Amino acid sequence: MTDIDWDDLRAAATEAMQRAYAPYSRYKVGAAALVTDGRVVQGCNVENASYGVGLCAECGLVSELNMSGGGRLVAFVCVNGDGETIMPCGRCRQLLYEFAVPGMLLETVSGIRTIDEVLPDAFGPRDLQAHGGTEAVQ
Repeated sequence: MTDIDWDDLRAAATEAMQRAYAPYSRYKVGAAALVTDGRVVQGCNVENASYGVGLCAECGLVSELNMSGGGRLVAFVCVNGDGETIMPCGRCRQLLYEFAVPGMLLETVSGIRTIDEVLPDAFGPRDLQAHGGTEAVQ
């Protein structure tokens, strides 16, 4: 899958952002990703009065990925309340890495980058498999 419509993906992320629940920070975030089978999955941030249990948009996106049939992420974009591309936090980069195809592309504030560029030397399923574990993502 080499033809990625970044405008459509950004529009899907912006649509998701409009559903965010951010009454505390007022910082709405939306995310969208292209899946290996051509689907687009989305997620938005959901805050909580107990700040530590809030969910990033990427959490919702990965949940939708699994609920709608699984697969691997090919391309990803994340936007703020103004529709501007933003960078996933470190925790979410790790979450995306778990479900990404090798070399997954991300639209970042500095252009299109691979998952390996934004999370170099990542720890993931292959590391666990090397020590007797099994790879979780099929």
